[in-house]
Amino acid sequence: MTDTPRLEIRNLMRSFGGRRVVDDVSLSVMPGQVTCLLGPSGCGKSTTLRMIAGIETQESGSIFVDGEMICDGKYRVPPEGRGIGLMFQDFALFPHLSVAGNVAYGLKGRASKNRARVEELLGKVGMLSHIDNYPHELSGGEQQRVALARALAPRPRIMLMDEPFSGLDDRLRDDIRDETLDVLKAEGTAVLLVTHEPGEAMRMADEIALMRNGKIVQRGAPYNIYNTPVDKEAAGFFSDINSVSAKVNGALAQTDFGQFLVPGMADGTVVDIVIRPQHVKIDFDRHGKGPNATIAEGTPVRGTVKRARFMGFESLVEFSLDDGTEMKAVIPSVFLPKKGTILWLMIRRDRCFIFPRTA
Repeated sequence: MTDTPRLEIRNLMRSFGGRRVVDDVSLSVMPGQVTCLLGPSGCGKSTTLRMIAGIETQESGSIFVDGEMICDGKYRVPPEGRGIGLMFQDFALFPHLSVAGNVAYGLKGRASKNRARVEELLGKVGMLSHIDNYPHELSGGEQQRVALARALAPRPRIMLMDEPFSGLDDRLRDDIRDETLDVLKAEGTAVLLVTHEPGEAMRMADEIALMRNGKIVQRGAPYNIYNTPVDKEAAGFFSDINSVSAKVNGALAQTDFGQFLVPGMADGTVVDIVIRPQHVKIDFDRHGKGPNATIAEGTPVRGTVKRARFMGFESLVEFSLDDGTEMKAVIPSVFLPKKGTILWLMIRRDRCFIFPRTA
């Protein structure tokens, strides 16, 4: 087991038209690890990937593969010499080549040895029976499997994937993602995946690097980055959120939901108390009767139902509080109260995030 990252990038910078698109980005990926660059469109994810691949040139910073520098401000290994595989949204199989020809493309050496590698990979991705077919005879999901086999054929040490599954329908996408992950891990390939979909990142990644405005703002395992977001915007990127504002006084923030501890924040600081909809609770015991005590979850607050929708596994209920604050609650069952219904809401303190307001 090596401690040397398969891929390491240090302080990458890139600008276009005077705008800093990638701003001091550093990360590392170990062999067999899947790291996801996650963020909204235009945040610098794809440009980072293209610099690693050698398609774009960084203004500064360096890139290492297995501890050896392949690129910095002066020295640059060409793309074909980096041992890096690429999979993009447009996987672009060669239409004039068979499945076998596509997978063998770029392989060097004896034809018999190459044929064995082609058959091995097509077997792994469940496409061996289509070895003599042509791309136009395949479905989108089948073409995706062939594209994966083609990218893996030269045994790249690193695989870069830019939104590779976005063209597939939801059910097929889940299957292909899981199969792809199994094959990549079995090959021991270090994977850097770019996506703007939090669900895809949570499903595939061992580590997520959340990007915003050209910078990595938070890195961590999916569980940690979801449950300990660095700021309000990070919390909101992974799910809907509710937000209640308050002002700090004596390390406490007073809200209609009760007091919240905010140690270390100066008096007068305006904070946002953030809670996800699934952690908003309805106090059915006080339904229509009003609160009579402060309980473990805090003080119940009256909400008026604006709309309710069944989402398949749960119900989403939207409320308006008496002060005009909008709040959403997710109920893990069929629960569809009529518009105008009065219900009492509580928020779990152990599931709240408190951030100083930045704007």
